[in-house]
This record gives sequence, C-alpha cells and structure tokens, in this order.
Amino acid sequence: MNTQTLKADAAVTTSVTKRKPIPLGQKVAFGVGMLANQMFPAALGIFMVILVQSLGMSPVLWGLIFFLPKLVDAVLDPLMGYISDRTQSRWGKRRPYIFIGAIIAGLSYIAMWQLSAENSQLYNFWYFLGWSIVFFFGMTIFGVPYVAMGYEMSSDYHERTRLMAVAQWIGQWAWVIAPWFWIVLYDPNWFESATEGARTLSIYVGVTCMLLAMVPAIFCQSEDTSDAAESQSQGTLSDRFRELFEGIIITLRNKPFQRICTATFFIFNAYNCVAGFAFFIIVYYMNGGDPVAAGNWPALFGSISALCTCAAVIPIVTYMSQRYGKHRTFLITQTMSLAGYAMFWWTFSPENPYLMFLPIPLFVFGIGGLFTIMMSMTADICDLDELNTHERREGLFGAIYWLMVKFGAAFAGLLSGLILAAVGFDQTVTVQTDEALAGLRAAFIIVPVTGTLVGIWAMWNYDLNEESVSAIRSELDARQNAG
Repeated sequence: MNTQTLKADAAVTTSVTKRKPIPLGQKVAFGVGMLANQMFPAALGIFMVILVQSLGMSPVLWGLIFFLPKLVDAVLDPLMGYISDRTQSRWGKRRPYIFIGAIIAGLSYIAMWQLSAENSQLYNFWYFLGWSIVFFFGMTIFGVPYVAMGYEMSSDYHERTRLMAVAQWIGQWAWVIAPWFWIVLYDPNWFESATEGARTLSIYVGVTCMLLAMVPAIFCQSEDTSDAAESQSQGTLSDRFRELFEGIIITLRNKPFQRICTATFFIFNAYNCVAGFAFFIIVYYMNGGDPVAAGNWPALFGSISALCTCAAVIPIVTYMSQRYGKHRTFLITQTMSLAGYAMFWWTFSPENPYLMFLPIPLFVFGIGGLFTIMMSMTADICDLDELNTHERREGLFGAIYWLMVKFGAAFAGLLSGLILAAVGFDQTVTVQTDEALAGLRAAFIIVPVTGTLVGIWAMWNYDLNEESVSAIRSELDARQNAG
C-alpha cells in the first residue's frame, strides 16, 4: 500500500486505538539485554588493539580477523530470524534463543582471549579466528531474537521510540565503561603485559555479559506460541528454504526498509571503519607512541563520548522524534554530526589534549541517536509489511537489518586494516612517520563524513510518518477485530 494513500486514510480516521504503555520494568529488563549486546562489541573493540599493539599481528591479518567472523555472522542472521519467527514454545518465539546465545557468546569470548605472545603470529591468528567465529555464532543466536523481541513489545508509534530510547540509554553505558579497559590492560600496576590482562579481564567481561544477556530471556514477558496453528513439522526442508528466500525477497523489496538499511549501512560502518583510530591518534600522534604516557586520555575520549550520548543525545532525540517526527530528527542530528567530525582535524592537539573533547557534543549525534530512531522505524515497517502480506516477520526484518550492519562491519574491519597499511602505519615501531599520522587523522574525518552524507541522501524522501503509521495500525486492528 502506498504511504501517500495511508496519509489520506489517516486524515479521515476519527480515532486511533490507545496503545497500552510498556511497564517500566519491562523496558529496563529489555534494556539490560542491550547493555550486554553493546558491551560485547565495545569490549571487543578495545581488546582488538592488543593483537597489533602487544602481539605484533600485521594490519592485514588484523583486518581479516575483523572481516571473516562478522561475514559468517551476517550470513547466518536471516536464517536465525526465520527460525525465531516460526518457533513454537511455551516460552515464546524469542526467549529460548536469547538464553542459549548468551551462554555461547559469554564462554567463547573468554576462550577467544587466552592468547600468548610466546605463540607464533599465525597460531594466534588461527586460534583467535576459530573462537571468534564461535563467539559471533552465539551473538547471532542471542541478538536476532533479542532485537525482534523489542519490535513486538509495542504497536504504538511513540512508545516504540521510548522503548528503544531506554534500551539505547542503558546500552550506552557499555561505551562509558569499556574505554577504561585500556587503562586496566596497559597499566603495569594491574598486569605485567596487556596480553596477560586480556586473558584475565576477558573472564570478568564474558561472565558479566552472559548474565546481563540472560535478563530479557528470564524477565521479559512473551506470548506462549506452543499452540500456534502453523506446525514446524509441515513441509519439506526445500519448502522451508524456499519460504525463507521468499521472505527475504519480500523484506528487501520494502522501500522504506531499503532506505533505513542503506543509511545505517553507510553511517554506522563508515564510523566503525575508523573508530579504533582514535586510540592510535591519541597514542602515536599526541603521545609519541607510548601507551603509558597516553594514560587516561583514550579512555576519557570514549567515556565522555558515551556520557554525552546518555545525558544529551538520547533524551534530545527522543523529544525531537515525538515533536518533529523520526525522519526530520534523523536529518537534523546527522547534519550536526558532520560539523563535529570536521572539527577533529584541529582538536586532536598534542599541545592541548583537552581540545579533543570540544567536537564531542556534536559528533555523537551521528551514532548516538542512529539506532534509537532506526530500530523504532523498523518496528513501524513491520506493521506496513503485515498490512501488505498478512504476515508478521519481525525476526526476519531485524535479521536483515543487522545483516546489513554486520556485513558492512565485516568490510569495515577489513578496510580498517587496509587503511592502516595504506597510510604507512608500522606496528613494529614506536614513532610513526608524519605522513602516517596525517593519514590516520584524515581518515578519521573523511570516511565517516562520506558515509553520513550518503545516509542523509538515502533517507531524504523517507515518508512513513506518524500519520501513515497510525493509519496502518488502525487498519490492522480493524482486520484483527473482523477476524
């Protein structure tokens, strides 16, 4: 159905069914899962520096470790979404997988970091690669049903944004905490080497995140699907795969969904490609290659960015979305981030390190509000899909959305290593060339600015607004009542 027609329908709708708000306890329980969902990659991003900095792994192998596991993870996402959508269980569609995936991800994260500098570079590469594939497999089992659970928790246009805002606010604390792992890992008062620190700290991170990830599986309410009409035993395996691929095609043909996937792909993954460069810029450009001399600055940079997101970005984005709409809020906040990125060329200053905090209140709007808006939009799109196809496929929509994120992140990780090599970064020396340092700083700005501009272009004509979503919801309610 055309969204312009839905706007006209909304104009003549005399009343819209009041949606029951999600209890705060349920929002918090869902948000605790988001803390685990973000702490795992946040900690992983910090720990990954060790592979180059302490274990001497080449940037090319480092890039492959980013690329290959996330590629496997991305390919498995649609299958997990399809399985989750059609699961019959007394605990609902999502909760069993969230619980099992949390265990696999937590234990494999611990195993992944039991590395030693005494091993050869290739041994460490293959050992880490194998366990990281298991880890991302666990994250797929956990993450896809978890995201789909959020889409199902409300049918209200603004309540969806409020739910995602609470979840993102709680999840952002991962990015406040994780940068301090740099201090723990590299402070000789804690550990003799960063490698030893990773072996020990990974145990605390893995167990804590595993327990946090179990919270939505235990405490979030879910509908009993054990008596669902559709039986898993019906149809052959080929029928199941055909149904899966047909569902993927229908999902990918959804025009609003195409726009949010394209925008997220470029904005998030362009940033993700160079996010780790902040550590290298602070250590090598501002502190001559000495991580001990860099002290708390890398941790402060990450923590203050996350705190600005918690204290300002998420509340402001939530308010703006309810007042001006999700689409307009997206365009405004992404434009603000462009100015923040540009300022970093001057504010990464060896003479005055405090200047690097100046652009943060602007640049954090780019990533800080992205998923609050986009996850809320995806829930709206699931309603549009049900209106057109008479089916609910939150798991598949969530899986394909995150497939775009993860597939892009895989290439971003590979590109990250290639950029390091292209600018002349040499992991075997302490003092980098001026050309390598200038290349790092330029890439930190140019790559995310380019991705943000593409994302703004992709979303420019997005037209699934509050009026059209209300009309969709009213028609779905009428159809359900008639049925």
